[in-house]
Amino acid sequence: MGCKKAQGFLEVNAAEAPAEVVDATKNRIGRDEALKLAKAADKIVVGKGKKVIVFNMKTAPPDDDALAAQLLGPSGNLKAPTLRMGRTLLVGFSEAAYRQVFGERR
Repeated sequence: MGCKKAQGFLEVNAAEAPAEVVDATKNRIGRDEALKLAKAADKIVVGKGKKVIVFNMKTAPPDDDALAAQLLGPSGNLKAPTLRMGRTLLVGFSEAAYRQVFGERR
């Protein structure tokens, strides 16, 4: 996890970090892999500043282009930080998104 804000949130809130951490600067995840990862999730929560976007992949999955627009950064790779928490994929850092996901897990 490369985002210091995300690491800080996890430390301050005593939230458990994922067991596997992949450094996004060394292991790039492009569009196809990112979409595959997203389609394996039941729910995707994307944090963008103060805005939180939620996709229910079971009942109303978006099309690939709409999903990729939220998952990928300007480089065309998966945004960092991205956490997989069970069947939920948390993309980007937003304190509101983290509170939503980690609040559900308590």
